[in-house]
Amino acid sequence: MTVTLKRGLCAWAALLTLLLLFFFPLEAWQRSGAALAVTLVAFLVWRRVSHPLLALDSAIPLPAADFRQPLVLVCGDGLSGLFGDSADGALLRTTSQGCYLRVEDCERLPLRVGSILALRPHWAGQLAVLLVINPNEHDDAAELEGRLLAFHHQLALARRQVAALPLLRVTYLQCPRADSPWFCWTEGAVQPEVFEAGARIGLGEWQKCRGAFSLSAARLRTSVVLDSAAEWLNQHLLVRFATRREPAALAHGIMLVPALPRSLPGNLWQQWLHGKTVLSELDVPAAPARLPLPDPLLPLLPVTVRSSALARAGSVALWLSTAAILVAMAGSTWQNSRLVRQVSDDLQRYLAIPYVPSRNLPEFALREAAAAVLRADADRLDGYYRHGEPLWLGMGLYQGERLRRELLAVITRHRLPQDAPAQVADQPQPEPIRLDSLSLFNVGSATLKPESTKLLINALVGIKAQPGWLIVIAGHTDATGNAEQNLQLSRARAGAVRDWMQRMGDIPDSCFAVQGFGAGQPIASNDTEIGRAANRRVDIRLVPEVGACALPTTAPDGKHQSHSAAVNL
Repeated sequence: MTVTLKRGLCAWAALLTLLLLFFFPLEAWQRSGAALAVTLVAFLVWRRVSHPLLALDSAIPLPAADFRQPLVLVCGDGLSGLFGDSADGALLRTTSQGCYLRVEDCERLPLRVGSILALRPHWAGQLAVLLVINPNEHDDAAELEGRLLAFHHQLALARRQVAALPLLRVTYLQCPRADSPWFCWTEGAVQPEVFEAGARIGLGEWQKCRGAFSLSAARLRTSVVLDSAAEWLNQHLLVRFATRREPAALAHGIMLVPALPRSLPGNLWQQWLHGKTVLSELDVPAAPARLPLPDPLLPLLPVTVRSSALARAGSVALWLSTAAILVAMAGSTWQNSRLVRQVSDDLQRYLAIPYVPSRNLPEFALREAAAAVLRADADRLDGYYRHGEPLWLGMGLYQGERLRRELLAVITRHRLPQDAPAQVADQPQPEPIRLDSLSLFNVGSATLKPESTKLLINALVGIKAQPGWLIVIAGHTDATGNAEQNLQLSRARAGAVRDWMQRMGDIPDSCFAVQGFGAGQPIASNDTEIGRAANRRVDIRLVPEVGACALPTTAPDGKHQSHSAAVNL
């Protein structure tokens, strides 16, 4: 990818990250610090991608950017026969099957690969390496092995840039009057295949030629030379380098040519041929003719044509945008869920506190505090309604309008108890009447005992002495047992006392307030039996409250008029 495209992607990623900062409810200093950090990171990445890239080590006229054939980097022997003398400046040859690029020194192979990827990054799947090994150009086996080791090391370095960098090996053998096709051993094959006239056949089928004796004899001689060449290659290449974990080649091709541009007297091939076969190679002078390129072998390369750098940059930008949108939607979903959970909890907390008709009861302060929280929530949602919700609640996921309507409905129904007149409020309140639960009920029961009537009558006498006051009956238990069951039991016992007094004292429902506290308000320690017995009680308090208790009146017909229902806390 070019420097310009990398810079563009870096700027786009930084812009998306800055935009994402507004999709989260951060404080101003937090957002400023995060923006500064993003800008710094983007600057560092910009500097890194802006460093001068590896330039091509020479002015090579690469094909156009839309080239879709294999680009083969040629190393090894016979380069002058394939490309001409280096003085001629012939570094590139293009055919209908691919493009061949000359690499004079194998040490320049990683540099050449990096240079091409810098200019044509989408060619990574089209690059391949061709190693030419001509035994006619070497007379020292140790020197040839050293060159091969150096090449394989440079190939390993090049494969750090392109992991799937395929390798082809070819060999040109000098054979008088030879005009042979390409013979190719693929990886793991025992017999070669013959690539001739666009066809690909086995060696045995190629040898079957009928009619022409001279052609049959020539092919027989070629087969003998091929067997000898295969044995030489196996000894000098496959066996020695198989144990070194060197990069494997896709295939190895051999072509017999009448003359080679460079052939040393007493070379390795002559030594091998004279030592292993009865055939002898005639001394044929080197010829400056061009060697044929291995075009028939190029279809063996696993070429992967990738999209252009601009298309890939556009794809990366699209993925970055998609990821940013997903992160923004996830953040909005989380913030909306948090808003719904917070407002719902505030509503539930308010609705869990029952309405009390007296300001002197402890539940009044709790209810007013919960109502104040609801008003704050309503003000917040009303601001979103008037000025628009923030970005971190947007993305089409905002749920505040439904919550705002529910809050307004609850706040509208909220009402305060009436104030008591001064003369009533200033009256001293009598001490609460405390009844032992075990004197009124059996263990774990909310049914009054028959012998509890005397205690309740005494309590009723004191209550009747203060007509019109609110009668608050509160049930309490010790800390033994399940807390929820204790709470229900305390409420049931307080209700049983209320029912008895209402029935026996002809007191209307509006005069009673029933409470159950369970073990929440102990008056003694629950660690001792005496303390637990004191905590198991029913308290009856008289509270002065205007309008809290409407005494029964007698209608003209002599019947009592109805009263409002009792208040259950």
